[in-house]
Amino acid sequence: MYAVIIDAPEAEAERSVAFWSAALGARAKTFAPEPQFTTLRRALPGLVAAVQAVDDAPRMHLDIETDDLEAETERLVALGAERVSRWQECQVLRVPGGHLLCVLPVETDPEDFREHANVWP
Repeated sequence: MYAVIIDAPEAEAERSVAFWSAALGARAKTFAPEPQFTTLRRALPGLVAAVQAVDDAPRMHLDIETDDLEAETERLVALGAERVSRWQECQVLRVPGGHLLCVLPVETDPEDFREHANVWP
């Protein structure tokens, strides 16, 4: 896989960039050759991640894993997400821009998770 592109309606693109850069701990930078793209620097190691302002419906889906489902859900709600539903052990949220996001328990190897996880104050 090369990239994860988060398509956000033009009217919501700025809020979407603010949310995703804060949620993923990434620095947002407009991609000068194509200004409808804002790159989320180092958000997904090994992948390009960006928000694209579009004149269409929002599209994409990401899962965020955590070792504290409720704390991570509350952190994302404080950034502007809204609780939608639960599915199995996952909390489904709707985030600025209209996208759905699932917050789920750790799925990766626990050692890899500890090594690469963001730790929030």
